[in-house]
Amino acid sequence: MNEELDPEIKRLRWRCRRGMRELDQLMLRYLDQRFQQAPTSERNVFLHLLDCEDDKLWAWFMGREQPGDAALNDLIQTITALPP
Repeated sequence: MNEELDPEIKRLRWRCRRGMRELDQLMLRYLDQRFQQAPTSERNVFLHLLDCEDDKLWAWFMGREQPGDAALNDLIQTITALPP
């Protein structure tokens, strides 16, 4: 699907912009490489991830903390394993 024509992807691309380049890259990498093929349950976890605070996201992605939600933790592992 062409993201220029898909308003949902455009909206999500904007929400992936976190103000920290490293987080932006991680979130956009997932959006570009996996989101559209992901099952609905995984997409919903990603939407929940986008609602989390940047300081928590950074701690989770850097492995300093783990989220209490196993699905969030699994998605974080998936995102960090994606190729750049």
